[in-house]
Amino acid sequence: MPLMNLGDDFPNFTVDTTEGRITFHDFLGDHWGVLFSHPGDYTPVCTTELAEVANLIPEFTRRDVKVIALSCDYVTTHKGWIADIKSYACYMRNEWPYPLIADPNRDIAIQLGMLDPVAKDRCGIPVTCRAVFIIGPDKKLKLALLYPATTGRNFAEILRVIDSLQLTACKRVATPANWQPGEKCMILPSIGEEEAVKLFPKGIERIEMPSGKHYMRYTPHPE
Repeated sequence: MPLMNLGDDFPNFTVDTTEGRITFHDFLGDHWGVLFSHPGDYTPVCTTELAEVANLIPEFTRRDVKVIALSCDYVTTHKGWIADIKSYACYMRNEWPYPLIADPNRDIAIQLGMLDPVAKDRCGIPVTCRAVFIIGPDKKLKLALLYPATTGRNFAEILRVIDSLQLTACKRVATPANWQPGEKCMILPSIGEEEAVKLFPKGIERIEMPSGKHYMRYTPHPE
């Protein structure tokens, strides 16, 4: 399980990557960030995932998000594998669009609680699970997800989560189940009726509940 709580300062570290040696917080700058790990290079599910992320980079960039990947393989292995990922993704540009961290000693994997006790390399040593960390511009952890090696991630859902995190960071709303950008949002229970009327001039939709409690309140997507 992750060793951090939501809202904790995300660790800073200096690592070797396919784009040279970087310090993580410097890499992020004042942007949002996504750090995602994969079990190993030259593996099928990981190839589909990194290919998907490469093709989605314009969507991450539009959201001011910097992306970086990690596994327990070496930089040389990462660089060799990228040719296969580009071929699978039909990615035509010469430059690969995001760095891959090399963590062969599992220093970062252990620090962030990313090791999968079931998935192991040929030497029987645990490898990284499919973890996702979303970090805010304040360098604090906003979301953490752990997937097993056998389950590939839905990166459209990760983009949806980023949309929700960025909206709710600046607007006093929450996003309901299956919410998509532009759809109506929910008013926080901590906001009283009088304040809600002032905060949400587009209107408030109230759903009556059998309990008689007035907590189900929708409002159009705030600007």
